Amino acid sequence: MNLMWFRSDLRVADNPALNVASQGGHCLAVFYWTAKQWDAHDLSPIQRDLIARQLRSLEQDLAKLNIPLLIIESDCFAEIPGSLRSLCHQYSIQTVVSNLEYELNETRLTQQVETTLAEAGISYHSYHDQCSVRPGAILNQHGEMYQVFTSFKKRYFAEFDRLVRPLAAMPEACQSGSVKSDLTCLPETLHTDWVGLWPAGEDEAHERLQVFIERGLKHYKARRDLPADDGTSVLSPYLAIGAISTRQCFQALQSLNGGSIDSRQEGFVTWATELVWREFYRHFLAAHPRLCQHFPFKANTDGLAWSQDDALFQAWCRGETGYPIVDAGMRQLNQTGWMHNRLRMVCAMFLTKHLFIDWRMGERYFMQHLVDADFASNNGGWQWSASTGVDAVPYFRIFNPQRQSERFDESGDFIREFVPELASLDRRSIHNPSPEQRRKCHYPAPIVDHKRAVASTKQQFAELSSHSESSAQQALPLGEQA
Repeated sequence: MNLMWFRSDLRVADNPALNVASQGGHCLAVFYWTAKQWDAHDLSPIQRDLIARQLRSLEQDLAKLNIPLLIIESDCFAEIPGSLRSLCHQYSIQTVVSNLEYELNETRLTQQVETTLAEAGISYHSYHDQCSVRPGAILNQHGEMYQVFTSFKKRYFAEFDRLVRPLAAMPEACQSGSVKSDLTCLPETLHTDWVGLWPAGEDEAHERLQVFIERGLKHYKARRDLPADDGTSVLSPYLAIGAISTRQCFQALQSLNGGSIDSRQEGFVTWATELVWREFYRHFLAAHPRLCQHFPFKANTDGLAWSQDDALFQAWCRGETGYPIVDAGMRQLNQTGWMHNRLRMVCAMFLTKHLFIDWRMGERYFMQHLVDADFASNNGGWQWSASTGVDAVPYFRIFNPQRQSERFDESGDFIREFVPELASLDRRSIHNPSPEQRRKCHYPAPIVDHKRAVASTKQQFAELSSHSESSAQQALPLGEQA
């Protein structure tokens, strides 16, 4: 018998490990519900709820293949290697298969599982699944990971046909056995509203993909930055838990373009680029595991004297900063578990560049509330906004929240939806209400002044840069100063 160990790949279609596990005789599947480990990783309640519902849907899909699914409750990752070994002994399993994960703790877990099973004489095989191109396959001329996204993207598209693995075959129906599925340790739905917002199942993910391809792709470049518009795929929650793969997304694009990823259609190229950004951050995480340990990629930025003002941080968390577009974004996150990508940048840059609060506090808050919580993309996005990460925005480029609001929510419809106290204001005033309008609407004054905050942040970064350059010069031997 083979054992399929599910991780962040909760689907049947295009699942390389499951395809292998289903071949030849009986197959059993297992998933570990590790609540305490997820607490340590700040996994949001709304994503846990989606995972639980996705597992119930997965169990039904696996049943059609005669593959029972066991959900095992385990406090932490450290218990999993021994548990897998015990399962193998209990059910006479000769081979365990799984798909790889790239975060540091997850990578160590994979290594521990391989060692534990090998000591017990049980074979273990792992497969690349989270990325269409395996990490390490796209390197620069020095054999290192690209640090500029544009260079990575060009190479990715240039070698797409050679590097992107085709979709895995559908798993085979296995022989029926006596083992029954056991999902008893799964929690009940925590919040009924979440079911309507984020239905589970592979079918739901593929329906969203199809609707987007048919209705949204053509105008994606023009509409993707408008939070009041339904202009994005909203597939990120399903990609995060593996209910759909990036390969399936790329295949959907190729099907529109004669099997090619080379297209001049703007929406096509723009969405494909977003998928490559997702891969870029995973590749980079695999190459630089210290990013999983709360370190910035630009090591010198750890010298920034970030503010620890909890009152300002809590105002940001609640969506009570006095900047309508920032507050609308944060309230969307708090109410729905999701935030429009443009607003993720706006809100992240506001926290780090206006309030000058440590990006790691914002990164953690997003992880604790996002239904599409994904460490690589979340970490990459926060470090981009904070100017501490790979290919990050220069520190002197700082979004003006009011201008962002006027540009991307021109009519104020998004603000009206999530900051309803301002709904009566006209399309001009709603972006920056007057003191009298704020008083009448019971809406707070701005918690910081934009110009002063931006000037202070630029000064902090400039001083850090000057100090770093001075230190580098002093470290050079005599005669080598630039």
